[in-house]
Order: sequence, then structure tokens, then C-alpha cells
Amino acid sequence: MHPLASFIELPLEEQEARGLLFTPKEIAQQPDTWLTTFAIFQEHEQRICSFLDRAGVRDPLEQRPVVMLIGAGTSDYVGQALELLLRQKWGCETLSVASTDLLSNLEEYVIPGRRYLWISFSRSGDSPEGVAVLEHAKELYPGIAHLVVTCNAEARMAAIFKDVQDSCVVVLDDTVNDRSLAMTSSFTNMVVLGHCLANAWSLQEYSVVMEELVRAGRGLLSHSAELAERIAAQGPSRMCFLGDGALASVAKESALKVLEMTAGQVKTMSETVLGLRHGPMAALDRQTLLLCFVSGETRRANYARDLLREIGEKSVVAERIAVGPKSAEALIAPHCEVYIALDVDIEDGYRPVLDVIFGQLLGLYCSVAHELKPDSPSPGGVINRVVQKFRIY
Repeated sequence: MHPLASFIELPLEEQEARGLLFTPKEIAQQPDTWLTTFAIFQEHEQRICSFLDRAGVRDPLEQRPVVMLIGAGTSDYVGQALELLLRQKWGCETLSVASTDLLSNLEEYVIPGRRYLWISFSRSGDSPEGVAVLEHAKELYPGIAHLVVTCNAEARMAAIFKDVQDSCVVVLDDTVNDRSLAMTSSFTNMVVLGHCLANAWSLQEYSVVMEELVRAGRGLLSHSAELAERIAAQGPSRMCFLGDGALASVAKESALKVLEMTAGQVKTMSETVLGLRHGPMAALDRQTLLLCFVSGETRRANYARDLLREIGEKSVVAERIAVGPKSAEALIAPHCEVYIALDVDIEDGYRPVLDVIFGQLLGLYCSVAHELKPDSPSPGGVINRVVQKFRIY
């Protein structure tokens, strides 16, 4: 039986009434949809690679563009998940910048005379900040090369660059244009597209990583849904998520998923492993669930071990859970109550799409435990699937 079958196999009327029509399916479909996204990249490989070459990604090192990864909310975390990977694979100065920051500080980020490649991520492609910042940039800095990645074929962000020479638009399959409020499969599939970009000229090598991710993703769904349900039933009032490097984006996205899907009834925070000691540890208490995404690199894993041990000695949380590769289990498991071993041996830079599944499951089951509707968990409409229009200056 599929681990989310208890939701997916409900009568349609009950799924609609309980707000479970979309979210469980969108979480469950992810490993299969990653293969579809990989196939989409392969279909457009020549067009994308030609654009990247024109943008200067393979030029002599000193001539390569500054790469800016742009998005809002979860789409910003897509960029954060990819920042270090693209930096290493492309050899370009790469930074993730939220469109919510870029819109009001555009002139401070863009240095006239420098070469830029902007990669914009957006599920809907219609967020007010995302549209406005691209319109401003097109007008003020016409030399910037733009790549737009969206899950919506009718996205306004894509329309801005229709027939514009130094631009490229990639539209993912409509099945990952999540209908629920919280982004799940759209997040991981835009990250997968970023993996493909990072390996644009070595796709065969990445295909091996993709196979590992799909296999491990299916396994994680099967083995961790029951744990997420058990945690949600305990009713923690706070959750703290930790991660380093690319996994810091997983901590942020997991914290956002639980916060969104519980309408703020579970308070969440995210930090880096080493950053927690510098003040944020004061927020921990005996009602806090601590979840650490552990690196597969030994030095970083050692820092996670030491922190988990310290937190245990101080008895400042209700439970410590760690997610990491099997290779780190012997090191980490003695210092937490639960260790979720990922059956995969890949670089941290590729793991966000895998690790975040557990954060998504926590959000789903916590939403149900709080008697909310996961598809639309904000009863008063405080937040919406697409940010409502506001005045642009």
C-alpha cells in the first residue's frame, strides 16, 4: 500500500471536504515527476546549452557572468538549494537573491558594466515581485541574460521575454504546477531542473545521480510517512530545522512547510548547525522537535554530531531527529532519538529534493492533526497560493 494511500484513496467528496485533494498526491508523485523534468531538459538540451554559451557560462573564467538565482518564498529556497552546486559546476560567481529583496534594492545589486545571468524560478510565474523585478531589469539593464524556469505555461514572467534574444524560458510539466497552497513537487522539480543546468554538458553523469534520487525518494516516502504521522500526533508546539550548505535550504523550506500548513499553529525556525549556538538556541524548549539534515561529508557531519550531543546533554528539546545518509548513521544515531537513513551516496548539493520530502510530510500530517485543510490551510485567507497584487513602486 502506498504510504499516503489513506489520503489518496479517500472518496473524492471527502478529499475535497478535508482539503486533501491535491497535497498528498503532489508530495507522493515527486520521484516520478523528477524523471519527467529530466526528460524535458533533454528535449530542450540544445536550445538551453546554446543560450548558456551565449550568456558566457563557458567563457574564460574572468569573463564569465555573475549568476543570480532569483525567486520569492519557496522559489527563493530553490535558488539557495542550487547556489553552491552551480558555483562549483560552472565556476561562476553565484548568489541567491530573493526577488522580495531585489525589487526594492535593484540598483545596489547590479553593478553597471558587469556581465550577468539571471535565473528566475517561480511556480506560477505570476508573483507580483517576480514580474515587476524582471520588467524593471529588462528596461534598466537590457544587457542581462535571463533564464526563466516556471511550472505555468501561461506565466507572465515567461511572456516578458517572449522573442527576446538574450533569454530562455523553460516550462515544466503541468503536473508539477501544484494546485495546493504550499509548494511541494514544484519546489523539487525546479531544483531538479537546476541540477540539469549545472550538468548541462555532462547529462550522462547526472543521469546516474537522478536514478539514485528516484530510488531513494520512493524509499523515503515509504518508510517515513508513519514517523511523520506519529510526530504530528504528539502535538509539538515548536520545530527547529538545521542544515548546512545546500541542506540549509532544506531546513528553511521544511520550516516554511510546517508553518504554512499549520497556519502558524506550530512555530518553526531554521538555522545552520554552527549558527544555532549563536543565540537561536535560546528558542528551544521541551516542546520543541529538533530535526537536523546531516551532511554526508565527514567534517560537516562531525559538527552535527557534536551539536546533537550537546543539545541532548542540556535536555532542551522534546526529541532529536536526524536525516542523513547510511554512511553517517553510526556517527550520528547515538546522539538522537531517531535517525532516518537515506539509502543514497551522493553529494550534499543534490540532496535537497530528497531530504525535503520528510519536511513536507511533517507539514501535511501536522496540518491534519490540527484539523486544517492542507490544500488551503489558511482559514482566514491570510496567505494564498499566489501572493495577491500589491502596489509596485
